[in-house]
Amino acid sequence: MGNLLISEPPLQVLPSLAVKVGLNEAIILQQFHYWLQRSNNCHDGYRWIYNSFPEWNKQFPFWGLNTLKRAVTSLEKDGYLITANYNKAGFDKTKWYRINYDKLGMGRPSTQNGSTSNPEWVDGMDQNGSTNTNRLPETTTETNKNHSPAEAEQFPWESIIDYLNLKTGKHFRHTPTNKRAIIARHKEGATAEDMRLVIDNQCALWLNDPKMNRYLQPSTLFRASKFEGYLNQVPINGGQGGESYDGIDY
Repeated sequence: MGNLLISEPPLQVLPSLAVKVGLNEAIILQQFHYWLQRSNNCHDGYRWIYNSFPEWNKQFPFWGLNTLKRAVTSLEKDGYLITANYNKAGFDKTKWYRINYDKLGMGRPSTQNGSTSNPEWVDGMDQNGSTNTNRLPETTTETNKNHSPAEAEQFPWESIIDYLNLKTGKHFRHTPTNKRAIIARHKEGATAEDMRLVIDNQCALWLNDPKMNRYLQPSTLFRASKFEGYLNQVPINGGQGGESYDGIDY
């Protein structure tokens, strides 16, 4: 029974925010604010975060997916959340979010890491308070290469396999072997966006090449000795097949 009483880092929310926007909505805004303060995705002068609803739902396991969707939709409708699409792939409809701080009567936070014009909002604590958080990471681009083992294990590696399957038409599974390869690269500092770019680059080179198509697999794409090269690869001939690879021994 004791395990149900503050045995893990709690989500925090200000009562005054809950009165203003609703309890569920306040919890979501606080969590989004937490990640926005740590996001390196800056577009049009603002920080943005993005994730799929199933991935967001992992951060709110006490709600059903429909409850989460209703709360986020309500925040969008009321103007507390602003959405956009900065995805590189045209078919990718994942929403990007930022908080409309002006509507909350707050100044606009700085886009520089570690600073904000409203320190009392960080994690729902005042600027002299302590924080107690252990939230799941969302799939934004991060430049911090010192991921703790716990953070690395929370990386949404399944979505990388799903993206590879989408791009190649193959059916790789969420196996421990595939997970190890992806998590290992993430521990070295690779982001989800880096991994999708590797998939895009090598698909452009190999997808229509009968000789190289078989190398479009996790064990090749996320191999330690090859990943950086693939990440910086410039596709040749638009990926139309033929001699469209760099001669590396795969």
